[in-house]
Formats: sequence, structure tokens, C-alpha cells
Amino acid sequence: MANTRYRRGSAYAADMAVYARSISSDNSAQLGRLKKNLVRALQEDVTDRQREFLLLYYAQGLNMRQIGERLGVDKSTVSRTIKRGEARLRRCLRYGAGNLLEEADGGRE
Repeated sequence: MANTRYRRGSAYAADMAVYARSISSDNSAQLGRLKKNLVRALQEDVTDRQREFLLLYYAQGLNMRQIGERLGVDKSTVSRTIKRGEARLRRCLRYGAGNLLEEADGGRE
């Protein structure tokens, strides 16, 4: 099928990425607020243990087995704690983001 209608592979993916960037609007302001709110939610809305596990997993790139060995807990405990922390962050950013954005911007939206 040398003469296919659809292209595949990395060249197609690169073309799609360029196309997506060209038609999308600039959302850097929203991304900046989201990052700021994520940091705030990590500081205020998750437990200390969830924060520690999330930072080891995402920031330091450790897997769940390594976190468990480092902290002396079972891998399933690490997994459960990370999932609960992610759920808390998701809820906070989904339902509380409007309030956080208003507070951060001083109600200017």
C-alpha cells in the first residue's frame, strides 16, 4: 500500500503537533494559574503523607516499589495513597478552581 490516503508515523505526528499549535489560542495565562493553583492545592489540600508520596513519585520519578522501600511501607499502600492524593487534587482543581482563581487574581475576572 505505497499509495495510501493516510500518513502514519512520526512525520504525521509532527505535522499534527504543528497544526494543533497553529490553530490553538494562547493559553499560557490559564496554564500559569493552573500551575499556581496546583502548588497551592498540594500545600493545603492533601495530607502530609500524600504530598510526600506524590512528590517522590512525580517530582523525583521513583516508582511505587522504590517509594515503599524508602519509607518502609508496602507497594500497595503507596499506590493507594497516591491515588487518594490525586483524587483530592483533582476535586480541588475541578470544584475549587473558580474560588482559587478569584482569590489569586483578587476577583478581577
